[in-house]
Amino acid sequence: MADLTDQLVMAFDFGRNKIGIAVGQTVTKTATPIAIIRARDGIPDWLEIEKLVKEWQPGLFVVGLPINMDDSPSEMSRLAEKFGRRLRGRFNIPYEMMDERLTSYEARSNESSDKPIDDVAAQLILESYFQDRGFTPKRPTRPGRTK
Repeated sequence: MADLTDQLVMAFDFGRNKIGIAVGQTVTKTATPIAIIRARDGIPDWLEIEKLVKEWQPGLFVVGLPINMDDSPSEMSRLAEKFGRRLRGRFNIPYEMMDERLTSYEARSNESSDKPIDDVAAQLILESYFQDRGFTPKRPTRPGRTK
């Protein structure tokens, strides 16, 4: 596992036609959707991804792993893992896979319109990653009373 101390992380919800992207900061333990890029049969426009990587300068990629409800891999699992390896190879940034079961369903239920939800799914993947790794959001503390 990568050292996540004070680091920006970029997450991907991989798909054959669209790839959702979100970024998050390990200090705040929150994520924000930033983009949906088109893909052709799972092959993205690498120049678009390169622009985002240069802009955000992540220290880690997290790629959603679409496994079946019975924990068995799917064809999309294999393609998502291949995408993760290509990210690492192109940008020399480590990646980790994160179980993404039901994130698209949850993203759709959180959105009130028919707009694409791939970037929101990436946000949920990254928030799940932070939570799974023990990076839970910090709750604001109330200032102590003074006498």
